[in-house]
This record gives sequence, structure tokens and C-alpha cells, in this order.
Amino acid sequence: MHSSQPGFHRVVAIDGPAASGKSSVARELARRLGLVYVNSGAIYRAITWHVLEKGIHTEDIDRIAEVLESATISCWVQDSESRILVDNFDPADHLRDDRVNESVSRVSRFPMVREIVTQKLREHARSDNLVVEGRDIGSVVFPDTPYKFYVDASPEVRLQRRAAQGERDEIALRDHADFSRSVSPLVIAEDAYVIDTSHLTIEKVVREILARLKEMGLRI
Repeated sequence: MHSSQPGFHRVVAIDGPAASGKSSVARELARRLGLVYVNSGAIYRAITWHVLEKGIHTEDIDRIAEVLESATISCWVQDSESRILVDNFDPADHLRDDRVNESVSRVSRFPMVREIVTQKLREHARSDNLVVEGRDIGSVVFPDTPYKFYVDASPEVRLQRRAAQGERDEIALRDHADFSRSVSPLVIAEDAYVIDTSHLTIEKVVREILARLKEMGLRI
């Protein structure tokens, strides 16, 4: 009941671009497996919210570093889902604010910020079995877990999904930020199992992943 990384529990990594369906897939997969669901993007959003609350410009890396060095960021589990506290405050209700949507890609590109999130995720995996969704989970955060999946969809389908969610950010801009980031860019891990979700329901994707995990010897 552990990944191949010493001290870690089991980790199923679900990576993919915006609106690929990874959040819905990861949440349902975690429910079926009885593991804790973790949205790594929520940690980046919580950090971004904290930076904005402090009135810091998102390009001011020195001030961002200063405020994060003094901040206490922790993950805890509620109803089998990971939650984030920043200085003992849960910013869950603010993670989708327009100002956070507009700033999270700029804040999350800084190496120091990505190192903090990676550290928090690894700490989480030392106490819980996880299904973690993100953009560098299988390639950077948990490169040794054997359970890696990459979900994708056509840009047209992802744009439609994003609009249906009421999000106004541009898929092309999000993709550029993800793929061109100098630190931990979005890539497909060499040993990841790739699924195109363009014409699949969440249920079908989850079933495909469960079948793959069973083939790999993970008890379902």
C-alpha cells in the first residue's frame, strides 16, 4: 500500500491541461478507491489568494518570497478531500475569484512557489493514500509512483467545457503558460497512461483507469 518512493503511501497521479476533465475524473476515482482526493491547483490558488490579500504585485518575486516564508501553509482532510489552510484560514470560498483566476498562472510559475507546493504534496503523501490531480504530478512531484495517468481533450472541447463551467479564461493562454513554463512545465510523463477524454464520459474514463490499475496489481 505505498508507491515506490520510501515513506510515501499510494499515490495515483492524474495530469492534464485545463478543462481536460482531470478534476472530475480524479475526484470520482478517489471516491471509488477510498483514497483522499487532492487538487494541487487549489494550493497554488490559495497561495495566489494570500499574495493578493497582502496587496503584493504578482511580479514582485522578492515580496512574494518574503510573505510566503512567514506564512503557515498546511493540508488537512475533510470528507476524504484535501483542504488548505493559510495562516489557519481556509480560503476555499475565494479560490475561484476572478482576481485569483487572473493571477494564479503568474504566481505559480515562480520556482519557489512550485517548490512549496511540491513539498506540501509530498508531506501529504506521507500520511495518506492520495489521488492527486495537476500538471506535474507524475513528472515532478511523484515521479516514482507507478500509477500515472494523463488525460487530455481537443482544444475545442476544452474551450466548450470551460465556458460551461462559467470560467472566462482563455484556453490558449492557459496552455501557453502551462507548456512554456521554465520550471515544471506540463509534460506527459514517459510512463503515463494517456486517455483522450474528448468523446468520453467521466464514468467511462474512470472505468478505464480502474481497469488499468487492476492490471497493474493495485487492489480495487
